[in-house]
Order: sequence, then structure tokens, then C-alpha cells
Amino acid sequence: MAALWDFGCITSAESVLITQQSHEEIYRVLRSNKVVSEQKVVVVSVSPQSRASLAARYGLSSSEAGRRLTAFFKGLGVHHVFDTSFSRTFSLLESQKEFVERFHRKEQDKQALPMLASACPGWICYAEKTHGEFILPYVSSTRSPQQMMGSLVKGFFAGQQGLNPQQIYHVTVMPCYDKKLEASRPDFYLEEADTREVDCVITSGEVLKMLEEEKVLLSDVEPAPLDTMFSSVCGDELLGHAGSGSGGYLHHVFTHAARQLFGEEVKELTYKTLKNKDFQEVTLERDGVVVLRFATTYGFRNIQNLVQKLKRGKSPYHFVEVMACPSGCLNGGGQVKPLPEQNNKELLQQVEDLYKEERPLVPEEDQHVAELYQSWLQSVGEERARELLHTQYHAVDKATNGLLVKW
Repeated sequence: MAALWDFGCITSAESVLITQQSHEEIYRVLRSNKVVSEQKVVVVSVSPQSRASLAARYGLSSSEAGRRLTAFFKGLGVHHVFDTSFSRTFSLLESQKEFVERFHRKEQDKQALPMLASACPGWICYAEKTHGEFILPYVSSTRSPQQMMGSLVKGFFAGQQGLNPQQIYHVTVMPCYDKKLEASRPDFYLEEADTREVDCVITSGEVLKMLEEEKVLLSDVEPAPLDTMFSSVCGDELLGHAGSGSGGYLHHVFTHAARQLFGEEVKELTYKTLKNKDFQEVTLERDGVVVLRFATTYGFRNIQNLVQKLKRGKSPYHFVEVMACPSGCLNGGGQVKPLPEQNNKELLQQVEDLYKEERPLVPEEDQHVAELYQSWLQSVGEERARELLHTQYHAVDKATNGLLVKW
């Protein structure tokens, strides 16, 4: 598990932003809703990694945990509970498009490839503060699933409900403390509405704390129907995505690129482990020549090696799925901790098994997402649509940030 402060990457001001987001804040808003006429519409968006973590603690399937979490939150006064697998479909589709576009201009732009995944805020903070202008052109501009959901909730959903974005209090449940910092980025602040796209981020462990404070076992909660507006569902089962527990970026970008660029239908990916299990690669060959070379790089030691290779012009990759935590998001620092009789390796395997039990959905086949591309994103115009789906990064001057990155 990793968090920004483990690596000296976080300032005291950023630390304050993170501590301001907690389950106590959610309780404060819910209490306020009971006594004021101008209620906030409270929306909770739950990540599949958090669902799997809580499912493992209570001996449930991931979908069962999702239905019971829906009931638990609504019992507290939450109005809507969504699933960030839905917003991740947008992230995957945009990542696929972005990679193909970068691949086509790689001869003219030496920094077009490798494209480095951008869903991990720990990695992004490190890139901005430690390698600045050099590394950022390689980083994908596609928003993470959390911030895609921020666009959906404070944009499309607010419009559908006839609400000002400020009237919505949007909470996300994440496997990672660093997602609190991501939500606080100025890039995700809506100036006109004077509100953040994601108001509060809590971790899987903080949800466990809420359950304990309410003296409730999740396994005893009567399940509720899933909210389907922003959830990938089939009947009463939640759907996931193929690939790694960090979102399947390599899997989906690779299969899309193989099809779009080389006319190859890749049914199954073969991962080759390199220096360690957190550094693996996948290749596509044609006539004995490697035409696509992708990698997963998890943990800061592997990230450091990747960056050094890039700086020396020695990186052979077209795309890298980069995550700060060893073993990726399922092992995030905000996940539920092992019980005294468990070790972390056993728990992680259990969480991974639960996560992968969800039936995978092919992003291109999600009709609900396709309809939103048509009805919402085309209606706002190309420039605004790009703002809603993409973001930007900012190099931080090392001379002024006073940070010492420790390894």
C-alpha cells in the first residue's frame, strides 16, 4: 500500500485538504439536511475496489455488497448511490481514443508515446512534483473514473434534476487516501457554481468505521435495488471490466489498439513478468516484429525505473498502466485492513477474487454510455465535452516546493 505522505510528496496545505474530507463531514451534511429547508441532494459513488474490500470483510459477493451499501447509505439519508465502474467506461473509451491518436502522431511528436495512464493520483503527484515538464507530456489527459463521475453528477445529473451543481453534495468511496487530494485539485473546481465536482472522498476503511459507529454489520443490512442511472448493471448484478484490479487500462487500450491499428482481434492477453510481479508486459507481434508493447508498472520503485529509462530514451513501451501501490488499487492504502487472524497477502487475494467475479462489460457495448455520448456530450459542443472528459497537469517547481522525496 502507498500514500503520498509515505514518499514526502505532500505539503502541509494539501494535508489540510485531505483531513477536511472525512465521514464526519458526510454526517454533518446529513444532519443539516434534517433541519434546513434547502436540502442538499446527497450522491455517493462507490468504486468497485472498495466494494470488493468490504465484501471480503463481510463474506459477501461484490454485487451483494453493492446492494447492501446502497441500503445502508440510503438509510442514513443519502439520495442516490452510483457505481464508478460506469464512469470508468468513459475513462476507458477516452483512453482508447487518446492512445490511437497519439500512435498516429508518434513520428511527428517524440513525446506522444509511451502514453502513461493517469488514473492514480499518487503517481500524478509524483510526476508533477518530481519530473515536471519532462514527464507530463507522456501522461494521458483522460480523467480518472472518480473525476469522470464528478462530471456526470455535477453536470449531466444536475441538469436532469433541474439543480444547480452547488445543491448536490457528491461523495466518492475509494480504495485510496490520495483520491481526496485529486478531488481537491483546482482543475476539478466549478468556478461558476462555486463547488467541487467531488465534495468529499472517503475510503473503504472509513465506510467500515461508519458501519461500526452505526453498530451495523453490512451482511445484516437488507439489500436495496441498485440505482441504475450511473451504474453498470444486469438485473441485480453489478458489472465490471476485464483486466487488472486497477481498472483494466492496459487490457482495454491494448485490445482496442490491436483492432484499430492492426486489424487483430486479441481474445486473451499473455502477460510476461519481468523484474517482479508488479512489472509485466504484453506484446503484439506481426511477422515476427513487435508492433505493440505495453506494460503494467506498479509501486514507486518500478515507477522510478520507468522514469529513468524514459529520461535515457531507453523505454520500449507504447503504453504503461502506472499505479503507485504495489499490486495496484485493490491494495490501496484506504482499503479495509486485515483482521488479526489474516495476513495481508491472503486478504488481497480474496479481494482480487471477489473483484474478478463480476461479469466484465466491454466498454464499446455499453448502450447507456453510448447514449450519454450522444445526448449529453454532443449537445455541449466539442470543446466543452473535452473539458468534461479530460484534464491537465502542472509541473511544480522543485526549487520552491521544498519537498524531499524519500524511497
